[in-house]
Amino acid sequence: QVQLVESGGGLVQAGGSLRLSCAASGRTFSSYTMGWFRQAPGKEREFVSAISKSASSTYYLDSVKGRFTISRDNAKNTVYLQMNSLKPEDTAVYYCAADQSRTWSQILATGNLRVWGQGTQVTVSS
Repeated sequence: QVQLVESGGGLVQAGGSLRLSCAASGRTFSSYTMGWFRQAPGKEREFVSAISKSASSTYYLDSVKGRFTISRDNAKNTVYLQMNSLKPEDTAVYYCAADQSRTWSQILATGNLRVWGQGTQVTVSS
């Protein structure tokens, strides 16, 4: 089973940018659909973005469309989330997640992936 380690979080002013990275262990990274979730204190977890195994398909939460971009480098076993025009409401712990068995449609329908990282804090100040 793949193991995930996020990095790149931090404190940024509104309007700024951050790039989150998620490094995966193992040799089968390209067989995993990858995604990003976030959870702010006292709020429900949100499914922020996902990218298919071959990067041919992507998903974005409506509130981040046009500001966030997900990408992956299968040669480096890494998925990225480029976050631009950040807003205070983007403040949350961001989690990387992976799923090898569910189909793309199943992932979009359930909004869940099986394997999770430990999370990285993103704080956007106003």
